Amino acid sequence: MSDSAFIDLKSTHNPHRFYLPVEERLCVGPPGHKFLFGGVGLATAITALERTTGRPCIWATAQYLSFANPPDVVDVDVRAPIVGKNITQARVLAHIAEREIFTVNAAVGERESDQSHQWLTKPDVAPPEDCPPMPRFDETSEDLHTFLDMRVAQGRYAPRRQISGGRSEDGRVVLWGRAKTGAPIDSAMLAIINDFVPSGTSHALGLPAGANSLDNTLRIRKIVETEWVCCDIQIEGVHNGFVHGRIAMFADDGTLMATGSQSGIIRIFDPEAFAKRFPKEA
Repeated sequence: MSDSAFIDLKSTHNPHRFYLPVEERLCVGPPGHKFLFGGVGLATAITALERTTGRPCIWATAQYLSFANPPDVVDVDVRAPIVGKNITQARVLAHIAEREIFTVNAAVGERESDQSHQWLTKPDVAPPEDCPPMPRFDETSEDLHTFLDMRVAQGRYAPRRQISGGRSEDGRVVLWGRAKTGAPIDSAMLAIINDFVPSGTSHALGLPAGANSLDNTLRIRKIVETEWVCCDIQIEGVHNGFVHGRIAMFADDGTLMATGSQSGIIRIFDPEAFAKRFPKEA
């Protein structure tokens, strides 16, 4: 495992301002139309908050307002209006000039306590080395998916049995995830992986589909050293063109590290184009 962070957030002379060059490796989307991955935005804000306050993230929620595209440079401003003995209540505004890209509200801090328990358990699935990689729609670009190793442990995206058989019975998907660069599993990496909740839309609907995130909420319980993150994703429901889901993220040893939730705008892909791109899945 590498000590190098996945996101290279740049400092400035102002300890409350950072900037992020929008590189293609931090983006997703079709060729020629790449945009900053929402989870990278939340991860950027969390990194800025932790650097500014010196306190670990407890929870953070992002609202996505606009897109950032390569080679944009996003300014990241941290505001911490309430600084308590143990907890700082803060917010982050990410913008390009006057155009707001996303906002984040968060709490950072920690308190001593002898209480440490979990009630959620890691799903009993095959190990990552026995799971197929998550399919990529664009394999021609070195975008974010090139640098993440995402494996499908439970749930297939638009397989024949789901297209012919209709919607999933339970809307549940289990993924394994890590960075191919060897970047450590920290709060920022969990924020990135958390943004894979909308990827369960295709499995849930039984259609070649995805979703654009409207928000991304991360709640951190306990981060431990681990090579992989086991992501138990539950699509809860769809209506009016939107999808809502949640996620629980576990370490290799079963430790519950974090939970999250998201809402997204459903995107249904052209079935014929999808079939040509993924003949084994169509």
